[in-house]
Amino acid sequence: MTSRKLNKLNVLVYTGTGSTLESVRHCIYSLRRLLSPNYAVIPITETAILKEPWAPTCVLLVFPGGADLGYCRVLNGPGNRNIAQYVRRGGAYLGFCAGGYYGSQRCEFEVENASMEVVGSRELGFYPGICRGGAFKGFEYHSERGARAADVRVRKEGFDGDRELPEVFKCYYNGGGVFVDAEKLAGEGAEVDILAEYEGDLDVESGEVKAAMVYCKVGEGAAILTGPHPEFDAVNLGRHSDLPEYEKLIEELAADEPSRTTFLKACLTKLGLEVSRGTAIPSLSKLHVSSIHHNEVGELLHSLDDIITKEDGEEYIKGENDLFHLEKPESRWDLTSLSRALQSELERPRISPSRGSPDPTTNYSHIPKRIVSHETAWPEPKETPYFNHAVYYSSLRQSREQNPGAEEWGDVLMYGEVVTSTNTLLEKNHKLLSHLSTGFTLAATTQVAGRGRGSNVWVAPPGSLIMSTVINHPAHLASTRPIVFIQYLAAIAIVEAIKTYDVGYEDFPVKVKWPNDVYVRDPNNPDSVTYVKVAGILANCSYTGGNYQVVLGIGINTNNARPTTSLDAVIPLMSNKDSLQPFKIERLLARLLARLEVLYGEFVKGGFSKELEEKYYRYWLHSNQVVTLEAEGGVRARVVGITRDWGMLKAEEVTEGGINGALRGTGRVWALQSDENSFDFWRGLVKRKI
Repeated sequence: MTSRKLNKLNVLVYTGTGSTLESVRHCIYSLRRLLSPNYAVIPITETAILKEPWAPTCVLLVFPGGADLGYCRVLNGPGNRNIAQYVRRGGAYLGFCAGGYYGSQRCEFEVENASMEVVGSRELGFYPGICRGGAFKGFEYHSERGARAADVRVRKEGFDGDRELPEVFKCYYNGGGVFVDAEKLAGEGAEVDILAEYEGDLDVESGEVKAAMVYCKVGEGAAILTGPHPEFDAVNLGRHSDLPEYEKLIEELAADEPSRTTFLKACLTKLGLEVSRGTAIPSLSKLHVSSIHHNEVGELLHSLDDIITKEDGEEYIKGENDLFHLEKPESRWDLTSLSRALQSELERPRISPSRGSPDPTTNYSHIPKRIVSHETAWPEPKETPYFNHAVYYSSLRQSREQNPGAEEWGDVLMYGEVVTSTNTLLEKNHKLLSHLSTGFTLAATTQVAGRGRGSNVWVAPPGSLIMSTVINHPAHLASTRPIVFIQYLAAIAIVEAIKTYDVGYEDFPVKVKWPNDVYVRDPNNPDSVTYVKVAGILANCSYTGGNYQVVLGIGINTNNARPTTSLDAVIPLMSNKDSLQPFKIERLLARLLARLEVLYGEFVKGGFSKELEEKYYRYWLHSNQVVTLEAEGGVRARVVGITRDWGMLKAEEVTEGGINGALRGTGRVWALQSDENSFDFWRGLVKRKI
């Protein structure tokens, strides 16, 4: 690796005034997947651009979609001078849609449309001409009504004739411009390359060529500006019931996904970046610690004093499995700190390009996990674009009002957009775990080494509710309140959190599958009543200081339809579907933690009581289900419940010979437990006679 690349570790995505949450989300998602593990993709605001030393460690500055007038309002003058100086001295700028307008010499948007017209010169002027839009009619702010899958033709000569590039591909478009007279400017000596053209007729004058994306040499650096959005991935586009054609748009973009990705990789390479081979696992993000009461963050840090070590002015927690770096605001742009934190990540193995799945030999433990403490305010939405902390904490307060007995769980939240595994980060670092109180919760948007039964490991995509919470279960209660029942409490809590999510969700078709899964009605088979997995539970336990410390991990497919289905996908099956809104992960997490706290409190007071048992049966799938005990020569048994002592499956042996050929019970009752294979608890059941 060259010394220049070692000094340039950050890809900075502007998330300040003018940017939109949706564009920021798509931008960070795509860049992390294409640039991991070579660079850290980090949000940056106008305050940092104006006041912090970001340029020395920045390899690429990215301006996403939004409204470029917002960019002008906060960055005109000193901010733009910093950006222009950075690029002219060898930096790289990538502007998508509004970022393309902003990087041009002049912006002409919706001319003669009184309600939306934006016309004027722009200070950066990387493209020495006009960016004019919208290229296609129909744009509306904060709406998908003007969105389309635009056909874009690639100019391969702009990429030195790269044969792997597609000829034409579909690209998300919503309000972007065309770079006017790009061919003419290049002919007159401007250092401009046309990278792609729009196909079809435009609704504005473009000049001889309909330039959709351009490359501009700027001093010792360069800029790529786009009208459409090559960073938008179809997997992150939600469905819109009020827009019938939107489903087709998503399908068209998904079909051309490989071509779009190849093109975007070529753009990043042209700007001098080292792109990952294949489809990379996203790089790990920072972990943000916040609390419903801001002072509790400081109290938590104080409680960790005895396990914090200091080196070169930086603070670390050296866990048994992971190294945590407690990041300070003043060291955020320090080159030495950044190099040390990322060097091991730069050297870790890539994803296997042929399989598109994580390499099970990859060791994430040596990659420092950076923790940011928010002691005076919650993280801004654009700092954590997949998780809105204000929505979470307001929902938590509301959930507690509706759940007497819910008072503390979820008060302190650690959130990371991309983590290894929420369970691993807690359970495998006993030194840290032993200092955490009951209800401390770690949530994430994406897991790159999520853990399931046995040795199952997977990459969890965005759209899932992923969380682990700490439960310090007193050891003296273990004999009468066995820990095994905590997973059953979690299953009940998931079902009740969904059914009490809001008014109208009471009849949501969700069920419990023993021992630790939650299923919903299969939306892919609307004509039959079948169920498919939507959530899983994993509980790990250790002992310390008179308590069994349980790390309770839960994953719920909330908005993502793959790999099985999601809660959102079930809504169309509901009779009142028109009045139901898609689930918000923040709100569902708050509901879940409130229900968990109440149910655990009941369990501590009275054990797995008759009331809890009845509630569990009310939601479960298995009444009268017949199973075959393979290890016992094919004995058949009917499921009748779970045992009250250790939570094993209870079944009565059956034989044929009942009325009308029905199965008849023999009176022999068995307790069943799994052989703990990694795929299906219902295979390899082991019986024990009661």
